[in-house]
Amino acid sequence: MAKAKTIKIKQIGSPIRRPEGQRQILIGLGLNKMHKVVERQDTPEVRGAVAKVPHLVAIVED
Repeated sequence: MAKAKTIKIKQIGSPIRRPEGQRQILIGLGLNKMHKVVERQDTPEVRGAVAKVPHLVAIVED
């Protein structure tokens, strides 16, 4: 059984003074503090969430 492909996402921006929708996207990704890194499965849903807040998150390359 092949291992599922994952991506690492790092929060690089603060949700302070951002629309509520952008805050909810960060919470949905599991991000709540600056410079926190989470590992998520590389799915179209996760990629879409990252695309909605590119100014707040970055994809970390290994």
